[in-house]
Amino acid sequence: MKRFIHKSMAVLMAAVVLMTTMSFTVDIHYCGDSLVDFSFVQQVKTCGMETAQPAKTCENPKMSEKSCCTDQQIVKEGKDDLKISFDTLSFEQHTFIAAFTYSYINLFEGTESEEVPFEDYPRPFVKRDVQVLHQTFLI
Repeated sequence: MKRFIHKSMAVLMAAVVLMTTMSFTVDIHYCGDSLVDFSFVQQVKTCGMETAQPAKTCENPKMSEKSCCTDQQIVKEGKDDLKISFDTLSFEQHTFIAAFTYSYINLFEGTESEEVPFEDYPRPFVKRDVQVLHQTFLI
């Protein structure tokens, strides 16, 4: 179970780094108020109405001055500053990192004690079985 959690957390962190550093562009083409096409990787397909005369193609006379079609481009820029330089850290941050690392490493060191605390005391001598003597049995 622990191994599965570690692997899933590693995949999750890799996905987070990938999604934050990735940049992409979405091209969208509207004809009036309706969406005609959108694309992530190439130019969008147009409806063909932007080359025609706007006064003859548009149904709304208020829109006769300009074309009915609009193009939008949404750009999401990724982060490029993932490398952290230790030269820019303050003295307090250096101290915290050193103390945290030292305490984290010492957290997993076990005590290798060979001392047995009850070694000097004799073991109890059992002459007879006390449960049989008092006739008390666990059911």
